[in-house]
Parts: sequence; structure tokens; C-alpha cells
Amino acid sequence: MKNRRLLWFIIILTLVSLYVSLPGVIPVKFSFRNFSIDQEIKRPALNWKAGSFSLKRDLEIKKGIDLAGGAHLVFQADMAEVKKEDQKAAIEASRDNIEKRVNLFGVTEPVIQTSRAGDDYRLIVELAGVEDINTAVDLIGQTAQLDFRELEEEATAAATIFDFKQTGLTGKDLTKAEVKFDPNTGQPTVGLIFSSEGGTKFSEITGRNISKQVAIFLDEFPVTAPTVQERITTGEAIISGEFTIEEAKQLVIQLNAGALPVPITLIEQRNIGATLGADSVQKSVNAGLIGLLMVIVFMISYYGKLGVLASLALIVYGLVTLTIYKLIPITLTLPGVAGFILSVGMAVDANILIFERMKEEIRDGKPRAMAVELGFGRAWDSIRDANVATLITCFILFNPFNWSFLNSSGMVRGFALTLGLGVILSLFTGIAVTRTLLRTFTKAEVKR
Repeated sequence: MKNRRLLWFIIILTLVSLYVSLPGVIPVKFSFRNFSIDQEIKRPALNWKAGSFSLKRDLEIKKGIDLAGGAHLVFQADMAEVKKEDQKAAIEASRDNIEKRVNLFGVTEPVIQTSRAGDDYRLIVELAGVEDINTAVDLIGQTAQLDFRELEEEATAAATIFDFKQTGLTGKDLTKAEVKFDPNTGQPTVGLIFSSEGGTKFSEITGRNISKQVAIFLDEFPVTAPTVQERITTGEAIISGEFTIEEAKQLVIQLNAGALPVPITLIEQRNIGATLGADSVQKSVNAGLIGLLMVIVFMISYYGKLGVLASLALIVYGLVTLTIYKLIPITLTLPGVAGFILSVGMAVDANILIFERMKEEIRDGKPRAMAVELGFGRAWDSIRDANVATLITCFILFNPFNWSFLNSSGMVRGFALTLGLGVILSLFTGIAVTRTLLRTFTKAEVKR
């Protein structure tokens, strides 16, 4: 009964994965004499809601810069006006602000990294699929503009961003923003520290806006609009609310993006054509299909019916993997494609180990059903050790904690991500799927 439920789960999973893996638009063309069909079958996008949780995906493969084309930009950050102890926060704030600007272009998964060599700070920006590169460069290169605004006199309670007017208090008057904690409640808050001139301006603004909102805008976008409780004359202010620690940190980064002005200059630009990416993808797909076909032919010719079952498990593996790529989604680069192709070979390794163990048990006179269970049990140690070793390597290459002494290249990380995900999924298909199929078809023959 348990095996039957698992078999139905695998069938349903395969059908769902097949649906997600299909192209978004499938042309249907057919003609016979006077009868003809010329239509397109479109798969709807995923838009799922459950309470406060929502999931929206267009179910298309996201391509990296090397496949979709785009621009590789390197900016030099000028830290001359920033104190030594604030430079790290300044470059992080600039990175966050640039990411917000890049999102205006609708770029899928932009890669924005910081680099430091001694006192030299740089920002590396990769924009996949961007056509108007000059406009993107101009927008990214602007220094963040932070200013404080108050409501117009005629503004109503339902005020919008257009109902706020500038006060003359800008990011130049804000020395720093930092995360603090309310001593009474322990809740995270955001502390603002103004310069002496900025403190005077802020005192006047809060004095005439008691019980009214004072909004903080960054690059013409409102960051927050707290209500003034009293006039503040100390040059320091607290923005309180029901913040989580992460929300408070994010707000601090946004405020510091304007409070710590970091001019950046473009020092390197490389434009990558989508044609090169398309050619590379086509060749990689062809190589992958040829390799997959060779593996299937070998498995069937050497293991017979067992090879057929292993090939079915391999197809399930490919469909599930592609579905995961689309649902997360994962931005696929050429090294990422290579990682996926390599993981296909590793997915077959588990089946070979299991089948060879089964053959040994049958040669020892064990019944076929018992040989199936013993083959899986005795091959598991080898499968586990090999895959754990690969996962450790993937962890080092992916460098999730951004350790400075390890790799930080986006391309290498793409390879590590697809390979690591492939190894995990191959354990599922190699153990669960293949075992379920073998238990279902216990009459499968094993060559002696």
C-alpha cells in the first residue's frame, strides 16, 4: 500500500513537472487538403495565493547575462568624503540603492557585488537582457538623493507622495542612521543623527508638524513617513514602529544610501550580445541531449529492463529539476548549464551502484525481491559518501556567507548551485523513484 501511494505521488509529480517544463507557447500547425490548424497553446502563468502567502511566476527560464546578453559594468567608488569607519556601510548602502534603481528596468536577477582591494572600493553590476545600456549607466552612476518632506497645507488625511513638499533638509544634513532598540519594549527602532545645521533644520520642521507626517524620500521614492510626536531639538531622532530587526536594518541601509554620499565612476563596460548566448545554449542543449541519449542507450543495452526503469527515473529527474529552476526561479548561466549536465551523469551513478549490488545478491542465490532491497541497502553508503563530498564542494564554490577567502564569482556560484541542486534531486530519483519502480515491477530481470 505504501509503495502504491509513493508510485501515485511520483506519477502526479511527473505530470505536474511536465506541465511546468513545457514552453510557455506551443505552436500547433497542421494542414490536410482543405483542413488546416494554425494555433498557439499558451500555458498560463502561476499565480497562487493562500492567505497572506502569494506565489507569482511566469514559468520561464531566467537567463544570465552570458545567455540573454546585456552589460557588465564596473564602477569605482570615491570614498574621499566618507570616514574610514563608515566606508563599509557606505558601499553596502550604495549597492542596495543601485539594486533598487536597476529594478526600474525590470531586469531579472541582476548581479550586484562589491569588491575591495585595500582602500579601493568597486561595484560590479551585471544587467541581463538590458537593451538601453546608456540610460542604465547614467541612472546607476547618480549619487543617492535623500531629502525630508512635509505635507502641503491643503493635504487631506489620505495623502499621496504628491502631497509632500521639500523642506530643505537633505541627506547632506544627516550624519548617520543606525539600528537601535527601545529600552522599554526592546523593539528595534531606527536612530537618526543630524549635523549641527541639520539638527536646527529638523527642529524647525518637527516644531511645525506635530501630529503630522514627515516623509523621507530617496531618489524621489518615499522610504518612510513617520508621524511627529513632539518637537525634536537635540539633533537626534528615533523612528519607531513595529519593525522586525531585518526591516530596521533595511531602512538604515536605505537612509545611509543618501546620508553617506558616494560618487561612483564607470571604469569598465563590456556589452555581451544575446546571439553569442543563444549559440552557446543551443550547443549546450545539443551536448546534453546527446549525452542523455548515450546514457539511456548504455543503461538499456547493459541492464535490460532495469535500464529502462533507470532511464524513466532519469527522465523524471530532468523534469523535476527544470521545474525547480522555474519555480525558485534560478538564473541560468552557461556554467549553470554545465553543472546540470554534470549532475545528469551523477544521477546515473547511483543506479549503476544499486544494480551491481543487486547482481551480486542474485549470484549469491537471493530471491529477486530480496536482492532489490539488499542492493539498495548496501549501495547506500557509497552513494551517500560520494554525494556528500560533492555537496561540500558545491558549498565551498557557492560561498553562501560571502567569505573573503573563497570564490565570489557569480558564474562559479551558478555552476555550484545547479550541481548541488542536481545532486540532491538525484538522491530522490535514484533512491525513491528507482526503488519504487523496481518494487512495482519485481519481475524485472537482472543479467548475471
